[in-house]
Amino acid sequence: MEIFVRCLHQKVYRETRITEERNYKTLYCFHAENIQWLANYFLGEYNETRGGAVNNETKMRTFLRYLADPGFQIGVAEDIGVDQSTISKTFSNVLNRIVERRYEWVKFPTTAMSLDSAKMKWQERFSFPGAIGAVDCTHILIRRPQMHGDEYVNRKGHHSLNVQATCNAKEEFTSIDVSWLGSVHDARIWRNSNVCRVMSIQANALIGDSGYPIAPWLMTPYQNPTTPEQRASTEYLKERERERERERERERERVVVERCFGQLKQRFPILRSRIRLSTEKVPSVI
Repeated sequence: MEIFVRCLHQKVYRETRITEERNYKTLYCFHAENIQWLANYFLGEYNETRGGAVNNETKMRTFLRYLADPGFQIGVAEDIGVDQSTISKTFSNVLNRIVERRYEWVKFPTTAMSLDSAKMKWQERFSFPGAIGAVDCTHILIRRPQMHGDEYVNRKGHHSLNVQATCNAKEEFTSIDVSWLGSVHDARIWRNSNVCRVMSIQANALIGDSGYPIAPWLMTPYQNPTTPEQRASTEYLKERERERERERERERERVVVERCFGQLKQRFPILRSRIRLSTEKVPSVI
């Protein structure tokens, strides 16, 4: 008895290539001319290509591709056209070069001139007097650490780092603290932060939500306002919280520092998903 098996047509796979026609912004988070600028700024203009070495622009594209596609390094290697080990080494190298220069971009105002400028810019956009920026925290999901994994579990039951950041009126990050586990409350992070110590000796203030304790240098809604000034301050800040809730309901970007977090995670999808890297490397990525 003869048995016939129907065979499917042979599949033909097309070679994966990165071409100029494909969307650079989707693949690398930036346009082609921006990637060239980033490569020159962080990696230098010198390119060593002897022995098949990867040039600086390709290194930056490799780094950004992994941030834009937080999957597996093998997939990124296929897109770029290099070996998986090259992806790992290149990512770590570029990451370290960028982190070395972080203070050139993320700077908290401490001088009288910078404080006055921050306060003036805040007044141009908003109405709260004496404010120089806003503070809030966001959770970045990570893999379960091998050591003390339960301490990283946040209130939603996910393993994460609780990241505190401040921003100014131009929606630029002015400070960031990535040293706390997901189980730690926002108020505790604030009390132990360098920004809190800096603000405690100034006559200016940051704006926070009701999760933070009120202080002369940190304005949050009063729990039981009694004076007209306290009621006015509470109403202003609560209106800000209501606006944030309305934005959440409409699934739009959040306000001020919340919007900064939203823009950051929108630009770099690796921060929206669970970062598949060692726990020790995650703070540098953030």
